[in-house]
Amino acid sequence: MQEEIFVSGRDIPNIDPSLEIWHWPIGLYLFLGGLAAGIILFASIVVILNKEDEYPTTVKYASIIPPIALVIGLIALIYDLKNPLYSWQLYTTIRIESPMSWGAWVLLIVTPLSFLWVFSYFSELFPTWDLKFEWLKKFEQFVKKNRKNMAYLLVPLSIILGVYTGILLSAFNARPLWNNAILGPLFLTSGLSTGAAAIILLAKTAQERHLFGKVDLALIIIELGLIIHMLMGMYAGSEVQLEAMRLLVGGEFTVLFFGFVVILGLIIPGILEALEIKGYKVPVAIPALLVLIGGLIFRFVMVEAGQITRYLY
Repeated sequence: MQEEIFVSGRDIPNIDPSLEIWHWPIGLYLFLGGLAAGIILFASIVVILNKEDEYPTTVKYASIIPPIALVIGLIALIYDLKNPLYSWQLYTTIRIESPMSWGAWVLLIVTPLSFLWVFSYFSELFPTWDLKFEWLKKFEQFVKKNRKNMAYLLVPLSIILGVYTGILLSAFNARPLWNNAILGPLFLTSGLSTGAAAIILLAKTAQERHLFGKVDLALIIIELGLIIHMLMGMYAGSEVQLEAMRLLVGGEFTVLFFGFVVILGLIIPGILEALEIKGYKVPVAIPALLVLIGGLIFRFVMVEAGQITRYLY
């Protein structure tokens, strides 16, 4: 029998098609969308529970962040598009099976509502400013009167917005790292955590900081559990999923993922917040900033690492 050696060119660098077209604007957009969703959800719940006077930062001051974050996120998203002038075509149809369609329509509703929410507190936020036009004063009173109705509407919308940032990635079945049902709940939890962290940074009362410190600690524990679940799921999966997991565990993204996201962005803030809850004096800005930085890096890692993973047969 004569042996023959078959040599494949597959191992030659760049011989296989590569598709790394999502860059930093997408990671920034996913972070800002989750942050806005978290703050909006907390503010809406506080209003529904009639606790506005007890938690003024949540409903007034922190709520200035979502409209700004959403606008910057949308600018980043449109900037990343190949043909940004055609982005309006997303709104010519509704596709129930498309995560991008869901996201586009939810953003179209949530963004103006977030501006209206801030406007309903205009007289309280800017007491020295006078709305010179009578119709603006009447409109402010109308929005203020219907604030709770907006809150009821924003609760499900903010949850959809937070989940959508993860489902947007998990819908790409061709990318093993993203092909994971846990990404939706994980991104939602991370967004809520960053929202709580932003409220802690801005809170003016110990009561509000203490409450959202507890909330953020619970969210950190849940997020760590979801990350473990995601990694264990890939560990028990096929070879391509194992290869995807190795990018985060022992690969080129290990330092960013475990060093900056898991340890600096979750474990250390969780310990500091637990100490603060127990009565120890901890500068609340430190764990809050670490959570925000960790949430941002997490999005960048998932976007960049996910585009590297692929199926090869």
